[in-house]
Amino acid sequence: MAKMPRVTGKEMMRFLEKRGFFLRRVKGSHHVMRRGNVQTVVPVHGNRTLKTGTFGGILRDIHMKPDVFERLWRE
Repeated sequence: MAKMPRVTGKEMMRFLEKRGFFLRRVKGSHHVMRRGNVQTVVPVHGNRTLKTGTFGGILRDIHMKPDVFERLWRE
């Protein structure tokens, strides 16, 4: 399996929007994205990449396995 792509908060927001999530609210740099009953918080700090733990937490929140994310990211 290839290395997971390193994505920024802005890129993650675009990825989620393409999959039906919408921006619910913003408090500082924390953007709350929601689709149905699924919700996650994406920190957007300029063009800084998401830390590994934060990235993993977002994937857990949206119930997506890393290999599925990687496949969808490359589409």
